[in-house]
Amino acid sequence: MTSSDSIQTIGVIGAGQMGSGIAHVCALAGYEVRLADIEPKALEQAVATVERNLARQVARGRIGEAEKSAALKRIKTGTQFDLFRDCDVVIEAATEKEEVKREIFKKLVPLLKGTAIVASNTSSISITRLAAATDRPGRFIGMHFMNPVPVMTLVELIRGIATDEATFQVIRELAVKLGKTPVAAEDFPAFIVNRILLPMINEAVYTLYEGVGTVEAIDTAMRLGANHPMGPLELADFIGLDTCLSVMQVLYEGLADSKYRPCPLLVKYVEAGWLGRKVGRGFYDYRGDKPVPTR
Repeated sequence: MTSSDSIQTIGVIGAGQMGSGIAHVCALAGYEVRLADIEPKALEQAVATVERNLARQVARGRIGEAEKSAALKRIKTGTQFDLFRDCDVVIEAATEKEEVKREIFKKLVPLLKGTAIVASNTSSISITRLAAATDRPGRFIGMHFMNPVPVMTLVELIRGIATDEATFQVIRELAVKLGKTPVAAEDFPAFIVNRILLPMINEAVYTLYEGVGTVEAIDTAMRLGANHPMGPLELADFIGLDTCLSVMQVLYEGLADSKYRPCPLLVKYVEAGWLGRKVGRGFYDYRGDKPVPTR
């Protein structure tokens, strides 16, 4: 595959927040989409989310009603990887755990056509290592979308050591066709955005842990003092504290520098199952009318 013009069908693995967002932008850009997840319920929720987000775009005048229904018709779902046989590109957006991703690639690649490109939406794991677990390291690339995918315009493109230049160019063109702005990042732990963002969030947790400020004080200070749209602890809850912790662990293990040590308080919240907005409780409790700090 030498140009993005030959891409017609895109597979997405994982129907969570990221997977449903990637399916949304691909379908809206005119691609046939195959969305797979082991949980049928997750697939139902993903399609409902896409429908809701497309309706929001219609209400804001960004797209027309006809575009919305055409995009929804392009999404086909299933629980088996057979779904991906005719895909030109497959984007993996499963849990941020290396063994889970490796297992997926092992089952996926025997079913793909030889020319298909495999991309991973990992936010921190080595693309070189993931590519080595497949039969096509030259046609393997990191394609890291930002959350929420339909709103955020950035995509980080990460070449593994074996990624072909042609693969990089095709995926760069595809990102542009999806209405995104691609930036190239080298294959080092956590790439660009998370290498800068996650230590900032971790430092905010340390600031809380050491009693320098309350949850509310820290978030207000960074919103008003650094002009951030949301405070770092609110942002951590939005990302998911388990994801924040796993990125910090990748940084700490991959770079062996004590400045990346995950804050013990972040570890404690994850152990308690207080993972943020998705479970109703993290640094804020979301179960009432408005979020209340938990510390």
